[in-house]
Amino acid sequence: MKRYALNLHPNTFVRYQNRNLFSLYQWSTLKCLLNIVCDNTGLTPIHIRGQKQDMATTIEVKRKNGAIEAALANDASGRPRIEKRGRPFDDFMRYLLLACGTISVLTTLGIVWVLGSEALAFFTSVNDQGNVFSTVLGNLGNFLTGTQWQPGAGLFGIWPLLEATLMTSFMAMLVAVPLGLGAAVYLSEYASQRTRSTLKPVLEVLAGIPTVVYGYFAITFMTPLLQGVFGRDTVQFYNTASAGLVMGIMILPTIASMSEDALTAVPRALREASYGLGATKFETISKVVIPAGLSGILAAAIVGISRAVGETMIVALAAGAGPRFSFPPDFFVAAETMTGHIARISGGDLSYGSIDYQSLFAIGLALFIFTLLLNMLSRYVTNRFREAYQ
Repeated sequence: MKRYALNLHPNTFVRYQNRNLFSLYQWSTLKCLLNIVCDNTGLTPIHIRGQKQDMATTIEVKRKNGAIEAALANDASGRPRIEKRGRPFDDFMRYLLLACGTISVLTTLGIVWVLGSEALAFFTSVNDQGNVFSTVLGNLGNFLTGTQWQPGAGLFGIWPLLEATLMTSFMAMLVAVPLGLGAAVYLSEYASQRTRSTLKPVLEVLAGIPTVVYGYFAITFMTPLLQGVFGRDTVQFYNTASAGLVMGIMILPTIASMSEDALTAVPRALREASYGLGATKFETISKVVIPAGLSGILAAAIVGISRAVGETMIVALAAGAGPRFSFPPDFFVAAETMTGHIARISGGDLSYGSIDYQSLFAIGLALFIFTLLLNMLSRYVTNRFREAYQ
């Protein structure tokens, strides 16, 4: 058994013969560094003995086939030289993970390229005015401001589809935000550990139900319920209200889970300080806990909106077909959302390169930009209203 003086770090010098250690950051740091030395030199495990209080330590390294002398041979400055050996598996995993990240980025860029190129072809082919720039600006203006979507007549106004999308999303948030926030408050503030461990998995089961099941649930249960309340003459069989309400049930677990995480992250010291000032439990929740976790709650709501905007099967089955623009909005009549229109038209007999085919990419690009703006808003809200605690 031999003892050596190892210069493991400019600020971490280990003396031999049971001397003290000086300029050592942490005991765990020393142990980690010594394990690295052992791994890189092929030595047997390093044994560290001593007390953490005074950092008095003896380092013992067993010799293995003469590798210790080669690993600790002094260089020109008199310091031990430790050479790193190659690790092919670690290098392979590093490049594999890099490839995974690169593929995800390239996939996103590919989606943007396909949407952009096909949408540009759409905006340059409709109502050609001779000049590409004038044609694109004119078609884009008609696309963003038009209130009729009739491809056969050359009318491509996005507002009928956008209005139905906003209507169903509004109905969904009208259900999901109050119920989700209420469930989150109960699980984080009132429920016992046993109750929480039982109710939360049951709540999250809703997230695993296929959306096509939700669509048929809207048709067979929600629509007859609305017709029984408001009358069959008022509520059509296909309507945006039933689709939006069921969509709210679908995104309820997302908002509840994210909101509960935000409320649980609020330090318990804030609650105890509120109780110490004489506040009741409900006053503490409404005036302390919820404001402190507001950034997470708002982010959960925005994520829920993003999912509602992108939902397809529920609105395709329950909201109806045929773009329809109405002001003021009528929630009890059939209307077609952006995703529902894409699903219906793409399933039909479309020829490649036609105006109808290219219009789907224009709608997809608008939907992509809309959800991207919602995600950017979510990040801004999270950073803007985040509370930092020591």
